[in-house]
Amino acid sequence: MSLGVQDFEPTVQQAVNRIQTEAETLAVLEAARAQGFRSVSVDLMYGLPRQTVSSFGRTLDRIIEFAPERLSVFNYAHLPERFKPQRRIDEAQLPRPEVKLQILQETIDRLTAAGYVYIGMDHFARPDDELALAQRNGTLYRNFQGYSTHADCDLIGLGMTSIGKVGNTYGQNERELDAYYARIDAGRLAVFRGIALSRDDEIRRDVITRLICHFELSYAGVEQAWGIAFADYFATDLPKLAPMAADGLLELDGNGIQVLPRGRLLIRNICMAFDAYLAKKTGPVGFSKVI
Repeated sequence: MSLGVQDFEPTVQQAVNRIQTEAETLAVLEAARAQGFRSVSVDLMYGLPRQTVSSFGRTLDRIIEFAPERLSVFNYAHLPERFKPQRRIDEAQLPRPEVKLQILQETIDRLTAAGYVYIGMDHFARPDDELALAQRNGTLYRNFQGYSTHADCDLIGLGMTSIGKVGNTYGQNERELDAYYARIDAGRLAVFRGIALSRDDEIRRDVITRLICHFELSYAGVEQAWGIAFADYFATDLPKLAPMAADGLLELDGNGIQVLPRGRLLIRNICMAFDAYLAKKTGPVGFSKVI
């Protein structure tokens, strides 16, 4: 079970038009455990209006007391042109990038000190949680919903905007309520767009997944899985990693890629080197900033 908390601070909740008390969250968490849920995850969000390092620290203190098995700490993506409710948020109240980076670093330090393992890509887990165990034994997987122990299985999206994955295809449901119900009432799938992956898509997904999940990549492993010569296949992509290696984010040699501790915070940037679609994009990027 996953609980969306975001932030307990009253001033922050007021700024994002949200009300959720600590008592309510604790009651749901305890009820989930009483019903037999082995792992409960709590979602937090940094970069919200009126947030500060100290205010977010108070939320962390309470969450650590609640002791959930997993935590997801996401960067808030302010996209008012896409999400109408965000237009009520005052951009002037959003924390500066350097403050967001401080919040993230403080979060990692405090959760690590409390015994959580930094899985990567905003996720933390207790050492005995199945996510941490999967990362240690090399079976961790990541899909578009986050880290998972169910490697490469089909996912069925239910409800508006949800994304499903079946085989080597992805499909997204209608984003507007009227259009969604119109398709359902007509006895049709609510999917309004999708993509079938090419062989290149699958190869690049494999490379990115290995880096995101394990922070290391063996060229030989990819070559054996796909029948390619890694250096030749990614001849235009590998040079993009050189500046990151110079900055101490990763080590690069003839055998593979090793992401260093400081590089784990910027694993998105490292993976972008292998994103063929991002390389072709010339317009504004419509997803969350890394920091």
